[in-house]
Amino acid sequence: MNQVKEYMMTYEGVRKLEGELEYLKTTKRKEITEKIKVALSFGDISENSEYDEAKNEQAFVEGKIAQLQKMLKNATVIDENEVPLDVVNIGSKVKVKDYEFDEEVEYTMVGSAEADPMNNKISNESPVGGSLIGKKVGDIVEVQVPDGVSRYKILDIRR
Repeated sequence: MNQVKEYMMTYEGVRKLEGELEYLKTTKRKEITEKIKVALSFGDISENSEYDEAKNEQAFVEGKIAQLQKMLKNATVIDENEVPLDVVNIGSKVKVKDYEFDEEVEYTMVGSAEADPMNNKISNESPVGGSLIGKKVGDIVEVQVPDGVSRYKILDIRR
């Protein structure tokens, strides 16, 4: 059977996706329509790279719109105020000691649609995020990563 993927998201993540969807459906579609009109004015579309480029961009944007609509339709919103403080969950901010780099790092646990590792927002589906979910303060977690095993000790969990 074809099972629909459920997207775990915070309210912030839903708002961000809704904003991106609105931008693509209004502003970006109009820009692409204008590019297509301009390209058509150049004449023969069989050798018109501007037309081909605009149509490719249109296809990409329409695909992205469909993807965002599907994600929002299948989103399960996590109320961060109801996130338990005794275990790591989506919506938690978790401070860990990273033994490999001997430093403390704070991650925000989010669903895969919101993941942004550069801003320490890690997904529950990532190796590190998945290993932290359900753990408590004081737990030591070993995570299989591409270059070996990383160890983390959970120092604090908050909202």
